[in-house]
Amino acid sequence: MANNGDSIKITNSVSGNATILALGKAFPQQLVMQDYLVDGFFKSTNCTDHELKQKLTRLCKTTTVKTRYVVMSEEILKNYPELATEGLPTVKQRLDISNKAVTQMAIDASLSCVKVWGRPLSSITHLVYVSSSEARFPGGDLHLARGLGLKPDVCRIMLAFTGCSGGVAGLRVAKDLAENNPGSRVLLATSETTIVGFRPPSAQRPYDLVGVALFGDGAGAVILGADPVPGVEKPLFELTSAIQQYLPDTEKTIDGRLTEEGIKFQLGRELPQVIESHVKEFCKKMLKGTVCSGAEYNDLFWAVHPGGPAILSKVEGRLQLKPDKLSASRDALRDFGNASSNTIVYVLENLVEESKKKREKGEEDSEWGLILAFGPGITFEGILTRNLVC
Repeated sequence: MANNGDSIKITNSVSGNATILALGKAFPQQLVMQDYLVDGFFKSTNCTDHELKQKLTRLCKTTTVKTRYVVMSEEILKNYPELATEGLPTVKQRLDISNKAVTQMAIDASLSCVKVWGRPLSSITHLVYVSSSEARFPGGDLHLARGLGLKPDVCRIMLAFTGCSGGVAGLRVAKDLAENNPGSRVLLATSETTIVGFRPPSAQRPYDLVGVALFGDGAGAVILGADPVPGVEKPLFELTSAIQQYLPDTEKTIDGRLTEEGIKFQLGRELPQVIESHVKEFCKKMLKGTVCSGAEYNDLFWAVHPGGPAILSKVEGRLQLKPDKLSASRDALRDFGNASSNTIVYVLENLVEESKKKREKGEEDSEWGLILAFGPGITFEGILTRNLVC
């Protein structure tokens, strides 16, 4: 790695920083193939607008998504036909479905993660729960803790309505908890569903079709802790430093509102350009004064939340990254769509697999990298990360 001509000495020890000890994911049963989405969506919503159907067909091709998982099903629409009817107050029905679904997916993802981790649930001391898909109190953090059978004195925190940056925000919060509570083990869980924003197509809301073509449902989970137990825990990534920044006067670019009809959500067309204009300075700020200060961007690995193909292309172009540098993000987008806060977990899993394959082949692998996400605000989240996969 370049560093203004100076060599960097790296030891194999983890310096007390939080580490990612395990990753997990879970999905609803309904798998949607992108090639069949358009016909199914227009049939289920009883829409015959040919122009809107053509528009959605074009969007589905440009998103690069191939498969996604969704909570919405024929059975749900049969039981709740009002969800496919324009203008009806359905927020109660949507939240009843969503609250139950996100909790179950979070439980499944957490159990999967704990199984990989190899230690008992009773070792979890803190819980961070992230979701933009529910609204209730007690919040989903308590429902998840109860569903997992965690101890009543587990310290909980919930991050709500953080959107696509929520997963990295959750990592940042979990990192602080792990580092400031010696011996702690933090479970981070994210869970999202698009059912709260499901609406029939309308010529008055053509931007809704972007969400139909792009977003997916699911859950992710991460176990974090400092000072991994030798021979028991196998750290994957060390989280060295984390920062957050919002861009003034951009709060309308990613706009979501909870209404009687559910969440009304709109992405501004300028979003990829706004991210492009600010991502380089944000990365410079994140690297300044660190072991990677002055590093060439192509010497790092990249875990970027795949908000969409345009965002990934703008980041790649602005930072002059080689095409393979964002392959983990593009593969996650292809397989799962933009699953909001969950997606960064899928990207990190892809990076782990990439690292293992490279090391099996004896190929050089980047030791240091950046985790990035962009959400409402517009908010940038970033973490400087060290690859510990062996």
